[in-house]
Amino acid sequence: MTEAEKATLIEDIARQIEEAEREIARLSEEVKPIPPDRAIGRLTRMEAINSKSVAEANLRTARTRLARLQAALPRLEEEDYGFCRKCERPIPFKRLQLMPDSTCCVTCLSR
Repeated sequence: MTEAEKATLIEDIARQIEEAEREIARLSEEVKPIPPDRAIGRLTRMEAINSKSVAEANLRTARTRLARLQAALPRLEEEDYGFCRKCERPIPFKRLQLMPDSTCCVTCLSR
């Protein structure tokens, strides 16, 4: 991996971390408890509870994604970053741009 590609990945990871943090902040507002006496408008209480459950699942996913992105940053400096941990071939740069926390190539992942 070239230094220019590393710099691009660092920028991409930083941008994705910012997006994940914004998403976590937004979802944190959606998962707050719904007081029983609060008028909900058109939604019934059951629909609001279901929506909250979906938001909680999305929040868990966003937190996991953030942790994986934060862990990927220091790994950029390791010699084996960008290589598949199973077959040891290079992971395509476009895949690393989309998923910088990738540790396997698509071929090994699908096996």
